[in-house]
Amino acid sequence: MSLMPVAEALEKLLSGVSPLESETVSLDLANGRYLAEPLASTRTQPPFAASAMDGYAIRHEDLAQGNTTLTVIGEAPAGHSYSGEVKAGETVRIFTGAPVPAGADTILIQENAERTGDEISVLHAPEQGAFVRPAGLDFSRGEELLSPPLKLTYRHLALAAAMNHPTLPVIRQPKVAILATGDELVRPGVEPGPDQIIASNHAGIAALVEDCGGIPLDLGISRDDPVELANHVQQAISAKADVLVTLGGASVGDHDLVQDVLGQEGMDLAFWRIAMRPGKPLMAGRLGKTKVLGLPGNPVSSLVCGLLFLKPLLKAMLGQKTGDTESKSAILGAGIPENDRRQDYVRATLAEDTDGRLIATPFSKQDSSMLGLLAKSGALIVRPPHAPAQEAGTNVPVMVL
Repeated sequence: MSLMPVAEALEKLLSGVSPLESETVSLDLANGRYLAEPLASTRTQPPFAASAMDGYAIRHEDLAQGNTTLTVIGEAPAGHSYSGEVKAGETVRIFTGAPVPAGADTILIQENAERTGDEISVLHAPEQGAFVRPAGLDFSRGEELLSPPLKLTYRHLALAAAMNHPTLPVIRQPKVAILATGDELVRPGVEPGPDQIIASNHAGIAALVEDCGGIPLDLGISRDDPVELANHVQQAISAKADVLVTLGGASVGDHDLVQDVLGQEGMDLAFWRIAMRPGKPLMAGRLGKTKVLGLPGNPVSSLVCGLLFLKPLLKAMLGQKTGDTESKSAILGAGIPENDRRQDYVRATLAEDTDGRLIATPFSKQDSSMLGLLAKSGALIVRPPHAPAQEAGTNVPVMVL
C-alpha cells in the first residue's frame, strides 16, 4: 500500500464531519465552550439615561443663562432614582450609575462644584450632555451581539450576563476515549519491569483534547491480547465516545493487533500509513458513530499526529475552522539536508532576532522517541516531500507550538 499524502489524509478524516448537537449550560459553566446559536439581548443597556460620574444632575440651560449657583433638592444614589423633576435653578446630587432625573440633561462632576448647605457653586461649567450615558449606549433589546463560531471567553460571558442570559446554548463537547496499548507500558507512578517503560502518550493526548475543548476518557492500557483489546473498544462504544484514539499497535508487527481487532469489531478503515515523519503508521476509520484515530506508539509521533489530525477533527466537531492558524514563516537558524518522499515535521527552537524576525533552529537529533526535544521546541519546521537541502538564512514554513 502506497503512503497517503498528509493533506489527502486530513481531507478524508474530516469528510462528513459536522458540528455536534447543542446543549444548554449555565453561565458559570460556559467559559471556554463554543457558542451554538446567535445570542440576542433581552434588554437595553443602560435601560435609562445614567450618570457616568459622581456629581450633580443639572439643566445646562441654567448655566447658559449665567446661573452659577444652584439649589440641591434631592439625591439619586445608584439603584434609586429621584422621583421629582429638576426645574430652573435646581440640581440633584447624583452618583455613578443612577438614573438622570427628569429635567436634567448634564452632570456637573463633584470636583467642579463647591457645596455649602443646600446650595452649590459651579466652579467649571461642563458641556451640555457631559457624563450622561444615554439609554441604549451599549446595546438595545433584540440586538444580536454574539454569534457562532465563537469560543466563549471572559469578555463574552460578561456581555452575556449583561444581556440577562443565565444560560447559553453551546456545542456539546466531544468525548474522546483514549486507549494505550502494549505489554511494555505501565502507568506513571508504577515501577516498570525490566522490559517495560512508562506510558506517556495518553497524558499528552488527554491534555490536547482538553485544550481543544473536548472531554478525554481514559480507557487505561490494554495488553497485547485481542480479547482485552476488544473489551476496551467496547468500553469506548458503551461510553458513546465521539472519537476513539488508540496509541500504538497499529503498525504491521506480529504484536500490532489494533487494526485487526478494530476490523473484527466492524471498523470501516478510511486510510492507513501516511507519507509523513514522524507518524507514518497513522490509521483512521469509523466504528458506527465513533471516529477512530490510531496514533503511532512513539511519543513524538503520537503527539505530532495529534496536532495534525486529532486537533482539526475536534475543531470540526465544535464548529470551528480547521485551517492551520499556527502556521508562520521563519528563517532557518541552521542548515537542513534534503528531504525524502515523506513530509517532515522537524523539531526546532524558535526565537526572535533584533529585527523581530522568527528564527527556527532545528535540533540535530530528530528521533521520534525523544520527548525532551519536543518539550524544548517552539515550532515544527514543515518540509514537503523531496524538499532540497536548505542553508541557514532561508525562509521555511513552521507550525508554532
